[in-house]
Amino acid sequence: MELQRTPEVIDLEIPARAEVVSVARLVIGAIVAADPAFDDDRAADVRLAISEACTNAIQAQISSNHLTTPVTMRCSSHEGTVTVEVIDHAGGFDPESLEPHPEVTDPARLDHERGLGIPLLRMLSDEVSFNRTADGTSVVMHFMARPGSTEPR
Repeated sequence: MELQRTPEVIDLEIPARAEVVSVARLVIGAIVAADPAFDDDRAADVRLAISEACTNAIQAQISSNHLTTPVTMRCSSHEGTVTVEVIDHAGGFDPESLEPHPEVTDPARLDHERGLGIPLLRMLSDEVSFNRTADGTSVVMHFMARPGSTEPR
């Protein structure tokens, strides 16, 4: 008889305050650490992406004056795959309408202090989607353990 592991789902509501991004980072760090398929480097990618997504959601809510509505982070983990959804209530946006930044090797890139979060999410996630909700944005990110990283930490 083979024991099947069922996906684990964790919902976390965090206040729209910058100082609580560290809580989301700790939660996703614990989820990824529980899966031996994720090595330290891939776990760091996931933590960084979640920090960026939560920071963007919190900043959007602060900018739109939705300070009392929490940002939701929904995480699921199953056999080498982690999926995280971050949901804000800030009115939504179209990521395709964002102005592209210069390439990282272009010296003009140094003029851009902000706006690198969306490209970073796209780079770190195996798959990411931005979905408009009734009152905001849902960002869904999928992360897979990298081949050859199945050694326990």
